[in-house]
Amino acid sequence: MSAHVTRSIDSIMRISPVIPVLVIDDAAGARAIAEALVAGGLKVLEVTLRTAAALDALREMKSVEGAIVGAGTVLEPSRLEASLEAGADFIVSPGVTDGLARAAAASAVPFLPGVATAGDIMRGFDLGLTHFKFFPAEAAGGVRTLRALAAPFADARFCPTGGITLDTAATWLGEPSVLCVGGSWIVPRGPADVVAIEGSARRASSLRARMSDRAGGTFP
Repeated sequence: MSAHVTRSIDSIMRISPVIPVLVIDDAAGARAIAEALVAGGLKVLEVTLRTAAALDALREMKSVEGAIVGAGTVLEPSRLEASLEAGADFIVSPGVTDGLARAAAASAVPFLPGVATAGDIMRGFDLGLTHFKFFPAEAAGGVRTLRALAAPFADARFCPTGGITLDTAATWLGEPSVLCVGGSWIVPRGPADVVAIEGSARRASSLRARMSDRAGGTFP
């Protein structure tokens, strides 16, 4: 397990208004991407396990001062363990299962599973979870659906991910149950333009000014 797993998932979600969702095909450029994101004000990064280079990219990004790097698209306990061995600070999954949630709890790693229905949230609550990725955010019905789902679950907090853009992020962040959003628009897949990435990160980070303080803490 990562020696740097010291934060709760709640505190991680409060660090930046947007968590870049990263699909990295070549680990050689991963450090430069992380440096650009951190310089732009986004310290929390999610490396999705969708490519063969993902775990190596995660290791490279972990070497950047200030970066808090998690593994996304974690589907099973074995991938969770591999992510922790690579140094992941937190784990994100597109869904919630008993096996993965219990493995995360046993590892004491901050865990953000995906939900899209009331049943998903109730299953998460049964497993001791209160913080979720609302996924796929736009395809699952957008802000109106999340608002309706959040109403009966006062303790639930969300990171909507999927189809969100810079133009729509502020609307999502205006919801009281939303602590941050996930965004793939900040780092398009393919060759990295670090100047453009830093600029996109700065624009995303500026959304912080539109966010009100959340119950139980404020954004640093």
